[in-house]
Amino acid sequence: MNFIGQEIEDFKVNAYQDGEVKQISKKDLLGHWSIVFFYPADFSFVCPTELGDLADNYEKFQKINAEIYSVSEDTEFVHQAWHEKSPEVGKVKYPMVADPAGKLAKFFGVLNEDLGQAYRGVFIIDPEGKVRSYTINDMGIGRNADEILRTLEAAQFVGEHGDQVCPAKWRPGDKTLKPGVDLVGKI
Repeated sequence: MNFIGQEIEDFKVNAYQDGEVKQISKKDLLGHWSIVFFYPADFSFVCPTELGDLADNYEKFQKINAEIYSVSEDTEFVHQAWHEKSPEVGKVKYPMVADPAGKLAKFFGVLNEDLGQAYRGVFIIDPEGKVRSYTINDMGIGRNADEILRTLEAAQFVGEHGDQVCPAKWRPGDKTLKPGVDLVGKI
């Protein structure tokens, strides 16, 4: 299934954040850009490196009006225990979403039902709740916060300047392209 342009469905789940358990729903993802970041399991090996990388870059995401939501099939209480035990995960300030019933993982097409775990999916959601970018990696392939941030910045630029597109390795301030017949065969 292609998720680009699809509006996320309504949901209500628990999340661990800042020493508290709170509810997260679709309305919490509206009005700002959202990174929905699926990972296989708490107390694992690649996952804390990814969550730590996002935590180290969290302020950069916040400065451009984006919130990160990490999601696994673990409960909010397992998230809390992992947050308290792991030095990398202990840096996390963004919501750690609990999806033990797999509803979010099923909607986003990342649930491996045989394992009861999510593949490593990253979904960039615009302020209206529509998917603008996504990638899905196998369980053993970690992701990079810098590339997620770069992709988010490109999605934001294209969302604001619909007549321009961002080439490979584009960063804010770099040249963009304006598609048209004058560019055909010249790139």
